Amino acid sequence: MARDPIEVLDERAAPPARTSSYGTDPAQVYDVRLPAADAPPRGLGVVVVHGGFWREGYDRGHAGPQAQALADAGYPTAVVEYRRTGMAGGGWPGTADDVRAAVAAVRADPDLAGPLVLVGHSAGGQLCAWAAGQAWAHGLRGVVSLAGVLDLAHGQATDVGAGAIGAFLGGTPAEVPDTYAAADPMWLPPGIPVVVVHARDDDQVPFELGERYAAAHRGPNVRLVAVPDGGHYALIDPHSTQFGQVLAALDLLSS
Repeated sequence: MARDPIEVLDERAAPPARTSSYGTDPAQVYDVRLPAADAPPRGLGVVVVHGGFWREGYDRGHAGPQAQALADAGYPTAVVEYRRTGMAGGGWPGTADDVRAAVAAVRADPDLAGPLVLVGHSAGGQLCAWAAGQAWAHGLRGVVSLAGVLDLAHGQATDVGAGAIGAFLGGTPAEVPDTYAAADPMWLPPGIPVVVVHARDDDQVPFELGERYAAAHRGPNVRLVAVPDGGHYALIDPHSTQFGQVLAALDLLSS
């Protein structure tokens, strides 16, 4: 049974091995967590992009347990922080620019050298799927979207996130069509593999958003994993049985 969302969001992990900057803003940092010496080698590094509907009030702290579990499973892991809606430089395009800059920094980090996979939850899933459609993502092993907001126009029309999409992008598709064209994963065919993992009973980001993305980009680069239950948060909760789907998705991208 999935834990209470507040319990998942409030849980904190032990401090990371280190925190490194990729820019001058205090939010432009990433936390590094490394496997123990006796952990099984995986041959992949993971970049975690946290969710929270791009809002200032949700930072990378709640992604710590998820990242520590990935490190414990053998994956060197970086959790990216980024400027968010309500912060100077946050919103579109600053938030996306931060993700691009953070990934570039992690790719040059000697502790995370080697193939990288982006793993994003909720709004972080949108940012990772957006990245999958960018030329600079060439060479990444792939993306795992966990309950991602992968159809921004439909999500805005159905008020996913209670106004969060419009706040992030600066308006509706009718008001800022060029912004949606640049940001919406629905309009961006991925150049690297994307595994979409989404629970059918998600009441925060409906399953249909992941389903619509997978249908729009049907082909060998996109795989949809429909999780029967667990809601919106079980996929980032290492205590849940659904967290095994995250590890299975990484296994798919490691082969």
